[in-house]
Formats: sequence, structure tokens, C-alpha cells
Amino acid sequence: MLTGSHRFPRQDLVAYGRPAAEVLREIATAAGLRRLLIVTNRSLTQSLAAQLAKDLGELCVGVFAGVGAHSPRESVMGGAEAARKTQADLLVALGGGSVIDATKVMQLALWAGLGRPDELDRYRAGRGEDRVDVAQVPAGVRVVAIPTTLSAAEFTPFAGVTDTTRRAKEGYTHPLLAPRAVILDPAMTLATPPALWFSTGLKAVDHAVEQLCNPTRAPYADALAADGLKRLAAGLAASRADAADLDARQECQFGMWLAISGAGAGRGMGASHAIGHTLGGGYGVPHGLTSCVILPAVLQWNAAAGGERQALVAELMGADGVPAAEAVRNLAAGLGLPTDLKSVGITSDQFQAIAEHTMHDAGVRVNPRPIKGPQDIVEILQIAAG
Repeated sequence: MLTGSHRFPRQDLVAYGRPAAEVLREIATAAGLRRLLIVTNRSLTQSLAAQLAKDLGELCVGVFAGVGAHSPRESVMGGAEAARKTQADLLVALGGGSVIDATKVMQLALWAGLGRPDELDRYRAGRGEDRVDVAQVPAGVRVVAIPTTLSAAEFTPFAGVTDTTRRAKEGYTHPLLAPRAVILDPAMTLATPPALWFSTGLKAVDHAVEQLCNPTRAPYADALAADGLKRLAAGLAASRADAADLDARQECQFGMWLAISGAGAGRGMGASHAIGHTLGGGYGVPHGLTSCVILPAVLQWNAAAGGERQALVAELMGADGVPAAEAVRNLAAGLGLPTDLKSVGITSDQFQAIAEHTMHDAGVRVNPRPIKGPQDIVEILQIAAG
């Protein structure tokens, strides 16, 4: 008999198919919020962020555009300070995973009254006598997320922030870290560069695949991941054929939402995510690209330990009878994405260091084929080298 539990993010609303500004106004009005701070990055400042600020009118008290790639601690603290100065009563995260993760942790910085990057040390996930019981920090200002990519950061109570002094991506969590509302407006993704749209789509595929291939079964989560993967494979291909197809983009958003929702089963992700965390936080490789390169290699290395599950993955992707590793690699290549480590700037002389660092990631402990040490990670990296 299966045993387990499924945790749902504490979100009030997921709205889709309507203009983001319209929904945001409704949310603010219903909650009595009047001072909205838009949090974004430099590339969106003069386009989407400027238009959203105009549409919000008097509700918008400013735009903080200082979020860098991989959500540096400095970006988190800069945004928290901007929120204090503008007396914001709602943060609006507009962008991809880096923006949304940074804004989620800005909440924690505001709730706990943190002002310096090093003060985050005691609040990061993990064990240690000096760690604060983050769940006991009373919540205050919350976030509404408007994603422009398929990273799915907006659907979880977890966030990854980079400690730039250690070149390490660190996790943060709190029951209310997940945005109070998510607005899926496919029109807000039209300006997203194709490479970013498709690579974050592969990250969403990675979410679904590592849930479906997890050695522990969780029926509700498996069903979400399966439908999510099917929608993603079809939606990504359709948006490749016609970049202006809003229905295709919405299908990708639905797929991304379903794929990440399976994580509520608490099973964790596998080696693809573990290695991706190292490549992202330590080597600057965008997380979407890590999935393009690493997920096929992990599937190939795991093939003997999960044949039935991998066959299901290929079937859901419309590649019945094809090895799952090949199905994912073909999808990435067909979207014009890299499929080997050299293409993302990683060389063989770095493999051992990457492997040793990755062994500290929880993902290595739930991989379908047991990972016994750094050499197993090196083998995966050698496959990913092409």
C-alpha cells in the first residue's frame, strides 16, 4: 500500500487567459492594497514593466529593476530596500525564475527586517544551531507573480538565491513564500526571447520527467506531471511553428503549471536538477540550458533502472518506442537549444569539481539509479559532453 502526503502551496488564485493589469487591479482592490512595487530585471524595464506601470496608474509606486541572473543576494536586499522606501504593500514579480525567486525571498527579508546580504545566512534552508526557524517568522507584504517564462518558480514555496561570495545557490522556504496569486497571461510572454522561452520550457519538461521517473509513486502528482509533459511537448512545438500563437503559449503555461505541481508530493527531483543547481549557481549556466544538456544524459545513465517509466515519458512526448533520452534530446535540438556541455561553456577539466559539489545536493539521493559517489556524476557529465 502506498503512503505519502501532498502539500499545496498557499496561494489564493491562479488566473489565466485575461490581461495581467486587469487581474492585478482586481486583486489589489479586493485586498485593499494601494501601493504596488513592480520587481523585474533591466531587460524588461522599458517594455513590459513600463507598460504595466502605466496600466496600473496610481496603484504603482515604482519599479525595481535590479534583479540579476540566478537571483543574487544583493538583488534581494536591493529590492527589499526599494519596498521599504516606497512603502509598498504588494510586490509584483514580473519576469522569469530569477526575478520571481528573488522577489519571494524579498518577502522574507521584509518580514524579518533584514538589510544586509550576509543576514540571510541564518534563514537559508538546512540544519545548524544558528539557523532561524523560518516558519515562525510572521508574514507581511506578499507577492503576485506575472511570469514571462516557463520556469514555474511562481508555484512553489521555495526559492533559490545565489550567495555570490561562495558562488553557491542556496534554498529558502517558508509556508507563505509562494506568491499569493499567479497571473498567467500569454501575451506577457510574446517579448520573451525564443531561446529563453524554449529553454525554460525544457526546465518545465525536466520537472515533469523527474517526477514521473522518481522511484517513489504518488498517483496525484504523477497524473499532474503526465498531463503537464504532454501539454509541454505539444505546446512548445506549436509555439516554435508560430511564435505569435497565444493558444500555444497558454498550453505551455498550463503544462508548466501542472508539471511543477507534482512537486507537492515531496518526493524531490533527481540528478538532473542536482547537477543543474551546481551548473547554475557555481558556473553561471542558465537553468533552462542545464536541463537541455543534463536531462538527456541523466535519462541515458538511468535507463536500466527505470525502463517502464522512461517508456511512459517518451509516449507522452509523442515519441512512443524511442528512448526517453533521445526524445528529450530531439525536442531540445528541434527548438534550437544546445544539447552538450561544451555548448554551454563546460569542459571536462571541470567535471570532478562539479561532481563533488553536486554530491551535497538532495537530488542525488532520490535518483532512480543510486548515485554512490562523485564518479557516477562524472559519468553523467561525460555522456552530456556528447
